[in-house]
Amino acid sequence: MSAAVPAVGIRVPPCVPGDRLVRTVRRAEELGFDQAWFPDSQLLWRDVFTSLTAAALGTERIGLGTAVTNFATRHPAVLASAARSVAELAPGRFVLGVGVGNSSVGPVGMRPSTGAEMRAGIATLRTLLEGRDHDFGGTVSRLRDPVEVPVFMAASGPRNLRLAGEIADGAVLLSGVSPATLADAAARVAEGADAAGRAPVPLVASAFCAVTDDVERAARQLKPICAGIARNGGGKALALAGVHVDVPDRIEGVYPDLVHAEDWDAAVRICSQWVSDEAAAAFARAFCLFGTGEEIAARLRGLGAAGVGGVFLQHVGSYDLPEDLIEAVGRSVLPALRERA
Repeated sequence: MSAAVPAVGIRVPPCVPGDRLVRTVRRAEELGFDQAWFPDSQLLWRDVFTSLTAAALGTERIGLGTAVTNFATRHPAVLASAARSVAELAPGRFVLGVGVGNSSVGPVGMRPSTGAEMRAGIATLRTLLEGRDHDFGGTVSRLRDPVEVPVFMAASGPRNLRLAGEIADGAVLLSGVSPATLADAAARVAEGADAAGRAPVPLVASAFCAVTDDVERAARQLKPICAGIARNGGGKALALAGVHVDVPDRIEGVYPDLVHAEDWDAAVRICSQWVSDEAAAAFARAFCLFGTGEEIAARLRGLGAAGVGGVFLQHVGSYDLPEDLIEAVGRSVLPALRERA
């Protein structure tokens, strides 16, 4: 691919036993996806590093990463060991993505990591993965057999975006792919890198995706996603992209949360009180990658031209594999993307 075309990844929730998961990742590899990203939430899915181990052993080329794990439920030393173990099995293919831990901490009554905790956690990871001594409150230890692993930080708010630019090897942007919001997020990351005297860090954007010729119909399934963003402080970002919704602070009847609802149809019905069909369609067109294969390929080329190095695509839903999305993108989007590259 040309430099202006971003790497295309797929988000694969570890929602099934490892053997089936590996078949899905291997199929993504066969169809030409560049990366497979695995979320980490201990009560929602299987263990992310067990799943990554299976994927590493069952594939040859595709990049692998966490999108994302956290320092709240996993000590930095435990993360360093787990990352080292996967990286050994997939040399040059593994990226450790870390974040504040929302879907991991919420179900167990913990709070997300603060900026200070993210800074300390990444610093500890770096020290250990480089084989250097680290002082754990008076006990100095190091990781045996360290392996170099890039550490990316996921962020959506301005402070964490700047922090990612300052301290991480790359930034995972959780603000969708609306040109206005994406440009704003990229600018905050660049500010952090500039303040630290660093070169700009690679950017990976996440986007819900559907290959469809009926965006309005398909977009209705996005209502819980849109409502979740609005409720979690993303109202300004939505408005910046022309999506206006007013969502209450508390929404009852959805478990465990809006983005990971177990009963998706019920979550759509509930969120329809605040997110209209028109708002959902506007959200799909601005924040997400909904459209025909050619339309999505054109959007991806635009993201590459805007400086985004990678995009990982998400299907709507957390408890089934993105098999249909893998087939649709692999058969219509990736060929169109490469024809023009």
